[in-house]
Amino acid sequence: MPDTRMPHVVVFGLGGTIAMTSTANGGVAPALSAEQLVAAVPGLAETRIDVEVVDFRRVPGASLSFDDLDELAAAIEGHLAAGADGVVVTKGTDTIEETAFFLDLGQTRPEPVVVTGAMRNPTMAGADGPANLLAAIQTAAHPTARDLGGLVVFADEIHAASRVRKTHSTSGHTFVSANGGPLGYLVEGRPQVLNKPTTRVTVPGASTRQVEVGLVTMVLGDTGTLLRATADQFDALVVAGFGVGHVPANVVGILTELAAAKPVVLASRTGAGSVLTRTYAFPGSESDLIARGLIPAGFLDPLKARILLHRLLATGHDHNTIRAVFTGSGNA
Repeated sequence: MPDTRMPHVVVFGLGGTIAMTSTANGGVAPALSAEQLVAAVPGLAETRIDVEVVDFRRVPGASLSFDDLDELAAAIEGHLAAGADGVVVTKGTDTIEETAFFLDLGQTRPEPVVVTGAMRNPTMAGADGPANLLAAIQTAAHPTARDLGGLVVFADEIHAASRVRKTHSTSGHTFVSANGGPLGYLVEGRPQVLNKPTTRVTVPGASTRQVEVGLVTMVLGDTGTLLRATADQFDALVVAGFGVGHVPANVVGILTELAAAKPVVLASRTGAGSVLTRTYAFPGSESDLIARGLIPAGFLDPLKARILLHRLLATGHDHNTIRAVFTGSGNA
């Protein structure tokens, strides 16, 4: 007999633009509950999806911490273990790409974990929150989205958490997957998946220690001042290099010292494409830096590389394991 049970989706509200209303002093701030967000979605009742709501946080996306995300991941796991068919997280777009990837790394179950938000708050004409939330719920409820890990659903596009980036400060189509494009689209309320990543990295387990992972972007004329000033403040470091993974020759010395003492990951600041490993050979080139102990990030952009590095350190992995995960994953 066909399964006539209504799919059960749990919506976690974290705040962000999607949940903002006007303040007495002007501007907007997070105030709407997750229940209010769900209640404002036109057409949701007709989907025959059973929606449970958790009012988890009411903060701007920029104010979320790793402790918040650890608690969120544990709560998501509890609901999925109890039988939920999928999860939706609503939050501020400022840190959607990092939040979604963090959740993706810890998600070893088949059920989808979908993150969404809004670029236009509910007080504005054409607010996009209700449409994004409806699409996210429909995606989370559908069997097609299983075994894809963490997803971002925005403007009827479905993105892999490991690929997606926020690329515009105000556009409703801000989320883009430069490496590979969207996984698919919402078509007449149903997720249509057209491509899938060839590899996916997971780092299961709860965080066991507090860590600080820095991110330093190389700039023209960089003398290494910022690297030297912050070197002792971090347990590990991501360096966003030029192009395929290059730095000025005069910072090679400090990077060599840092890589001997802690994990240092080399990413590209361009936002698309992979760090290379053996094409260029001048001082400060990618092959020179890798030979000095830096770890190539592959296709992971600097923000994603930082999240993976933080997750590996916080769950107790050592330097050699970190290198193996980054260099063996494919990062596609």
